Amino acid sequence: MTLRWEAFLDQVQERGEYDTHQEAERAARVVLALLGAHLLGTVRSDLAARLPEHLALILLNPLAAAEPLSPDRFVRATAAWIEGATEATALWDIGAVLSTVADAAGDQLTQRVLLQLPPGYDLLFGRPQPGQRP
Repeated sequence: MTLRWEAFLDQVQERGEYDTHQEAERAARVVLALLGAHLLGTVRSDLAARLPEHLALILLNPLAAAEPLSPDRFVRATAAWIEGATEATALWDIGAVLSTVADAAGDQLTQRVLLQLPPGYDLLFGRPQPGQRP
């Protein structure tokens, strides 16, 4: 089931405690563009199918990552792309967006996404894996 645009932004806005949909949308666009650069094949297309069309297109049309970013580097990259952001605020943005993405994707697809990413992304998605320490 695809999450509607307004419903998706409402969830990101609530989780990120943003004042406006515009702030939530900005965070979603940056985080999904960076995430899309790290996903391949059917995992990326299956995830895009669960997102609102505007965000699915961002996920499907990224620049390819030269190498997978560790979670720390993903946070730093997000901070660099959001004007005025710090690593702490970027981490907040990532958590708001990726936890909403994980809810839209469901557990099985989220696990497939995490298998394509370096260790530690489970925490960014708000889905800590049992037996792994932060």
